Amino acid sequence: MSETQLDIDFVRAQFPAFSEPSLQGQAFFENAGGSYTCKPVIDRLTRYYTQRKVQPYAPYEASRLAGEEMDEARSRLAAIMGVTRDELSFGPSTSQNVYVLAQAVRQWMKPGEAIIVTNQDHEANTGPWRRLAQDGVEIREWRINPDTGHLDTADLENLLDQKVRLVCFPHCSNVIGEINPVSEITAMAHAAGAFTCVDGVSYAPHGLVDVGQLGPDIYMFSAYKTYGPHQGIMVIRRALGEMLPNQGHYFNADTLYQRFTPSGPDHAQIAASAGIADYLDQLCDHHGGPAKGAVARGAFVHNLMRAHETRLLQPLLDAVSSPGSGRNSVRLIGPSDAGIRAPTVALALSGNGEAVSADLARAGIMAGGGDFYAVRALEAMGVDMAKGVLRLSFTHYTSKDEMDRLLTVLDGVL
Repeated sequence: MSETQLDIDFVRAQFPAFSEPSLQGQAFFENAGGSYTCKPVIDRLTRYYTQRKVQPYAPYEASRLAGEEMDEARSRLAAIMGVTRDELSFGPSTSQNVYVLAQAVRQWMKPGEAIIVTNQDHEANTGPWRRLAQDGVEIREWRINPDTGHLDTADLENLLDQKVRLVCFPHCSNVIGEINPVSEITAMAHAAGAFTCVDGVSYAPHGLVDVGQLGPDIYMFSAYKTYGPHQGIMVIRRALGEMLPNQGHYFNADTLYQRFTPSGPDHAQIAASAGIADYLDQLCDHHGGPAKGAVARGAFVHNLMRAHETRLLQPLLDAVSSPGSGRNSVRLIGPSDAGIRAPTVALALSGNGEAVSADLARAGIMAGGGDFYAVRALEAMGVDMAKGVLRLSFTHYTSKDEMDRLLTVLDGVL
């Protein structure tokens, strides 16, 4: 049976940005910083602000519907990810979610116990953990290969012992892009008696994962990078979530998804997050995916997205990793095999990454330059931080025509 291919015209029709006059003539390649928003999310957000903008969960109609829509978002996203509804919580951002979680871990751990962090990660999933050293927690760094950016599980094995309580690592880095083996790493941590915290921010835009099957104890990502509103989404499995000290109001301590949400939730944005599930359902149905089973339907869409992205990514990797006229000073950060990385491509150049991104912008290519809060990873790989990197990132709604245009413009600029 031939592989089902993504209907790119159908996909792009679900994103109003592609018909927005002010964006015409531009190709978006800074998706790792935040994706376009799909129409179901925009529709739900508009409806909430116009019809439901009241305190939710009261008996009157507008309030009842507001609460139901918030519950719907949590239920449907949790189902796709293979976890229970109360194991999924929302927060203002992933960075804030990690910070709150670190305060809970600070109270839970004892001096002399250890946390393993990486220098591959975005600062959000490494900085808050490192600061626990102030309370006597031992911080062990799982370091990348300085040439390739790869995290070797053999090195992790050498760091694990009975003192380690938590292993924090990215599903993939936002500059290196290599997809880490979450299940293998989690199994290693569990065998040593430790829990795992996975930063999924740079992977989730390329398909939501079955967290239940993958196995991590914590999995976090950002809704605004997965076609939704500006919210952080965090899965905490019950065994760990109920063990950690409550960080919310004391009277909410018995509700798992409220234990790590000390601030008032953004009702409208939580409700609008159900639009992400709407969109994934649309893709599944349009492409003839499974009729039942939230996990199976989510996995079908995940594979559909990844196959499309991989097809588009390989020519870009080939272009920037092979010697050629004008490209001798270009260094690809991370692997050159599209099958093992996300479509987030960082390039260390002879020039300044931000300056080159400005050159691309004048040619209608929206990209980014800088360090992208991955300073530790780039420094470890010997990147000149005064120059930073150029980052080209896309997702499944990117078309082949846009990729061809990027390659042409990039070749001229480099």
